[in-house]
Order: sequence, then structure tokens, then C-alpha cells
Amino acid sequence: METESSVRQPAVAGLFYPDDPATLQRQVDKLMSGAATARQPGGFPKALVAPHAGLPYSGPVAASAYAALGGGAERIRKVVLMGPSHRVPFRGIATTTATAYRTPLGLVPIDQTACALIAELPGVVELDEAHRPEHSVEVHLPFLQVLLHDFELIPLVVGEADPETVAAVLDRLWGGEETLILISSDLSHYHDYVTAQMLDAETCDAIERCEEAVLGPYRACGHQPLAGLLRVARSRGLGPVTLDLRNSGDTAGPRSEVVGYGAWAFL
Repeated sequence: METESSVRQPAVAGLFYPDDPATLQRQVDKLMSGAATARQPGGFPKALVAPHAGLPYSGPVAASAYAALGGGAERIRKVVLMGPSHRVPFRGIATTTATAYRTPLGLVPIDQTACALIAELPGVVELDEAHRPEHSVEVHLPFLQVLLHDFELIPLVVGEADPETVAAVLDRLWGGEETLILISSDLSHYHDYVTAQMLDAETCDAIERCEEAVLGPYRACGHQPLAGLLRVARSRGLGPVTLDLRNSGDTAGPRSEVVGYGAWAFL
């Protein structure tokens, strides 16, 4: 049984998404309804890439990624969720001692067995401090709670880590059809609308070709977990499909200074 001391509490509820459960449920439902006509990948995804800003900004693009699960979402029992560290600098990939993540929609249990399975891999560290303030993992949980019936989470916050280190962790946790790999990343930051479109289109092309060398912090804030996924996708023969590519100027912000968002499915 989880105690409050063993639960990772929300850091951005009321900021990035509503802290009222009913309001949050309605917002996720509305976003998913709006994504009903999103491009379908033509198969069931093994991995998704989705953005992690506030729901009014990146939520429509994230919903495009989750819409790709369709009715197959019911088969998912584990979600390996990797997001970049925005606030705590460290080397490696951080697990947590927490037994669950809390959102306004309830508790999401952590698969501690899976976390133990990667504990001895190079670069893997146990670091609660990296999880406490981090939004790149947290903002995806309301979508997962609404769409998946019963699942366990393997939350991983990525600091300085090369693609080989990330790829080794993903390979160890790969599993079968019960396991979804989810990479959390936004794209370019704070360019004007036209410049962002150009940069993000180049990044999209690199992702479609599984060429991680093009990625970097100015292309994608989650470039390190994303690069690791591209390496695994290449070795396992997964095909990336672009589902959505927009920016905050398309969703909820001005076009003078935007953040880019993209959604991809790997089949």
C-alpha cells in the first residue's frame, strides 16, 4: 500500500493542466475528441513521441499521438515514459524510489520490478530530486489515465545521457505488445513562426529517417531520449510515421515567439 511519503506529488497541476479532476477529465476528453480525425499510422504503435507543454498549447498535438492507439489501448499494461530533465542537472537516467505518481485523476502505480531490472545498467541512477519538479513526465499522465484501463508506469527522467545509454535502457524494458514506449519532447523553442516551421520540418525529416545525429538541444528539448529511441528503432526495424507537426502559434499562443510540437508513432 502506498503512503503519502512514497507517492510523487503533482508539480504542475493547476499550471500546465487543471487541478480539478472533473475539469481535467473534460479537457482530456475534448482534446481526444478533437484528435479523432488525426492521421492514423496504419498499425498499432510500439512507441510514441509526444510533446509536454501546458495542455492548451501542446495538448492537441499530444492527443494526435494518443489517438494512434485507438482500440488497441486496452492491451497496454506497462508504459515506459522517458522525458528530459528541465530543472535538475545530472548525468544519466533517473529512476525514483516513489511507488506511485499522483495526479488529480488519482494514483498511477510505478512498476518497481522494471525499475530494478535496469538498475545496474550504465548511467541509471536513483534520483528522486530529478522527478519532483519535472513536468515532462507528469503532463502525459492524465492522457494515460483516461485512455488506459489498468497500467503500471516506468517513469524515467533523462539528464546528460548519450543515445547508446538510452537505447540500452529501452532495449531492456522493450517487452511485448503489453508495453508502450513513450518519449516526451517538445521541438524548437522561441523562434518566430516561420523559422520554427523550417527547423521543425528538418527535425521531422531526421526522425522519419531515424537519424539522431541531426538532433540537439536547439532542435528538441528531449533530444537525448529521442535519439536513443531512434537508435533502437533503426536496430529493430521500426518505421516512424509523422502524425502531427504544429507549434504554439497554431494552438494557443502568438506567432512572434513559438515552441514547436510534434507527434510520431513507431510501428
